[in-house]
Amino acid sequence: MIRSLLIANRGEIACRIIRTARALGIRTIAVHSDADAEALHVRMADEAVAIGPAPSRESYLVGERIIAAALQTGAEAIHPGYGFLSENAAFAQGVIDAGLVWVGPNPASITAMGLKDAAKALMAEAGVPVTPGYMGAEQDADFLAAEAAKIGYPVLIKAVAGGGGKGMRLVERPEDFADALTSCRREAAASFGNDHVLIEKYIQHPRHIEVQVFGDRHGNVVHLFERDCSLQRRHQKVIEEAPAPGMDAATRKALCAAAVRAARAVDYVGAGTIEFIADGSQGLAADRIWFMEMNTRLQVEHPVTEAITGVDLVEWQLRVASGEPLPRRQDELAIHGWAMEARLYAEDPARGFLPSTGRLEHLVFGSAPGGRVDTGVTQSAEVSPHYDPMIAKVIAHGETRGLARERLAAMLAGTAIWPVRTNAPFLVNALEHPDFIAGRVDTGLIARENATLTEARAPSPDVLRAAADRLVERQPAPGLRLNAAPRRDALFLLDGEPVRAAIGDGSVVPEASAIVAERGQTWQLKPWRRDGAGLAGAGSGTILSPMPGKVIAVDVAKGDTVTAGQKLLTLEAMKMEHSLTAPFDGVVDELPAVTGTQVQVDAVLARIVPLDTDA
Repeated sequence: MIRSLLIANRGEIACRIIRTARALGIRTIAVHSDADAEALHVRMADEAVAIGPAPSRESYLVGERIIAAALQTGAEAIHPGYGFLSENAAFAQGVIDAGLVWVGPNPASITAMGLKDAAKALMAEAGVPVTPGYMGAEQDADFLAAEAAKIGYPVLIKAVAGGGGKGMRLVERPEDFADALTSCRREAAASFGNDHVLIEKYIQHPRHIEVQVFGDRHGNVVHLFERDCSLQRRHQKVIEEAPAPGMDAATRKALCAAAVRAARAVDYVGAGTIEFIADGSQGLAADRIWFMEMNTRLQVEHPVTEAITGVDLVEWQLRVASGEPLPRRQDELAIHGWAMEARLYAEDPARGFLPSTGRLEHLVFGSAPGGRVDTGVTQSAEVSPHYDPMIAKVIAHGETRGLARERLAAMLAGTAIWPVRTNAPFLVNALEHPDFIAGRVDTGLIARENATLTEARAPSPDVLRAAADRLVERQPAPGLRLNAAPRRDALFLLDGEPVRAAIGDGSVVPEASAIVAERGQTWQLKPWRRDGAGLAGAGSGTILSPMPGKVIAVDVAKGDTVTAGQKLLTLEAMKMEHSLTAPFDGVVDELPAVTGTQVQVDAVLARIVPLDTDA
């Protein structure tokens, strides 16, 4: 067994690898950019080496620095994780040439599957069904347009070196082909340094089905069944599950056998994934599923396979890299229950999924039986603009698909993250969508239902009241009213916007702010005055000036009885008028405010005391 391991990655996957390595007694070495000096994976590792500035191209993508760090620290092996250099054959060869163990497939296998056109030709030779299309070397624009016409619209133009949704264009009409080709080539050249493309028939109701394969250096190859990754947004996976809904035993057998043939065709060693595209219009059938590409690395969504098989795939990687045979034969592998994974990102669905960066001042993950959270951050960590905005992978397992879905939804609904925005409420909405519940998922579902899935909701009154109660000072018992129950509500600031909330008994020691969380969405609630609305504490009744300004009207007098929300006075500041209101039913006990006077921020303008109902 390998005794020391350098992880050439960051974030949750680096932490994930370190956990398994530690359990096996392997010394771990982390690498980090300047921006990640205090990151969780750095703190978890036995040793850490700085490899450059924050930008990936100057740190995590510089293979020479990573190999040098391994040699410097006496590491025996390098695990690439996923992304960055994980599918870079030249880096893999450089690791081997340095006398280190590469925890991954042979460089030749990476090369063979790295270009989509060559990989498809190789798969066709191996008897693996491939999507109808053009995969040749001729790249003349007119020739490609003619091939697209032969295939029949709609078609997909795909960069042969592409991945991660880049270098891909859907073309539905012949007149749009030339512009789409130019755009696709430009993006492919910028992203991959190769502008060659292939053309595929576009499947109208596509499902993304993939098979986990594993090979060793003793000629053994097994599959660990399929995953369904059809719920996608702009070609990026959102929620993955295993097994695939609607997959019968015969189709599974044919699909997994094709995946094993694909792995054997390139003498595959280690963890890999064969991705297929399925026509889901009439259910899943072997004759309507075609090879798409192979990922020659561990996948982001590998935990769902681990959950249904009971296998630690990282442990298998390390054992195979150490020269051991696969720990289990094919007949020793079986599916147990159902698992789902959601990718929790720092992005704002309400603003077109724009990335959200900053400090994670509040970070709480929800929990459920059979739940698992893989993350690379802790509370107070910084979400950097330099890297992928994933906060965590949230995984749930259950005996049935319905139970796994319910548990995952509960975990996400119970997640509270602030002030960084996340896609948690979007994920909850997706899991509760009728089509997802029924297993009617294809890669276009999110695009069709985007407005529903991204709809912003306000916190419910009960949740808001519970938070508001923590911000107000406990008042003396108001006594008995003969005709009605006492009414207590007040104005607060919810993420800076005024909101009225009911309040209960209040708190002996009011808090400065409270986190409000519901269905994965998180807000911060503050007393009205703290962000400039005029209350010292929603329950205290002290009305403060929210900003420097001029009192232009006073609508009450000392001794007046007022009701909650009644206007007390008006302040003019920055050419705008701001009305200050009573936080609850009471009596004007003090009124220092005088019309026409200038006041400073936090000046006391009035004080309201609760009604004395015993009087």
